Amino acid sequence: MSNPDKPVTVTKSGDLKASGGQTEGMIRQNAITGLTDNICASRMIAHPHTASAVHHHGDQDTIVFAFSGHGTVVSDGGKKKQVLAPGDFALIPAWAEHQEVNEGDDEVVWAIIRSGGEPKVVNIDGWGSS
Repeated sequence: MSNPDKPVTVTKSGDLKASGGQTEGMIRQNAITGLTDNICASRMIAHPHTASAVHHHGDQDTIVFAFSGHGTVVSDGGKKKQVLAPGDFALIPAWAEHQEVNEGDDEVVWAIIRSGGEPKVVNIDGWGSS
């Protein structure tokens, strides 16, 4: 069923700026937020040789699409490392503590889709301290 009161919304790449909840070591740019209660989207950029703080996204499930570069999702208390190459997807469940790492010489760019109208970022003081 269509809703004529809600138009198609486009956010141009060149209009994205650092916004929303930030995690040290990463640049997060809100792209589609506050338009619906059910979903939001942002872009995450990790410069070479950077790592985010350990964090989680509260009650929001997160899907990551690796657009460019080779980045790593660290989870399970820092014991599990999974590399995302361009074209890969990852699911980060609600409340899952994790860290994004770019150990390479190239910038990493990921599209981030979350369940919820505004992205949540909860930075914590190390693994298991949430």
